[in-house]
Amino acid sequence: MTRKLISSGSSFEEQVGYSRAVVDGRWVFVAGTTGYDYDTMMISEDIVEQCQQTFLNIENALRQADASFRDVVRVTYILADRDDWEACWPVTRRYLGDVRPASTMLVAGLQNAKIKFEAEMTALKHEAR
Repeated sequence: MTRKLISSGSSFEEQVGYSRAVVDGRWVFVAGTTGYDYDTMMISEDIVEQCQQTFLNIENALRQADASFRDVVRVTYILADRDDWEACWPVTRRYLGDVRPASTMLVAGLQNAKIKFEAEMTALKHEAR
């Protein structure tokens, strides 16, 4: 099996030394991903917009891995403020409501004060691809 590294183009990946996602066989491991628009390196102050952009960023990584949200088996959500979590539910439900992966939500200090939402996901690609 060949390991494939996927980049989003985020400057953080090179600065810190990680990949947006790693594909190993049928497994796809998506790193903690935030709501930055990686083309502009800007991030909204709005929690729902951050959540939405995070899912778009992850969707792009999954696509490059020849996977999709339907392959996601595990997700960890990390929020800076637990009071923001409920506002994110419609976004998380839109992308994963039918998939219903195992999930955990944590509250933690994130990389910088602008970041309010982060998610990491693990996917297992279906064999028929």
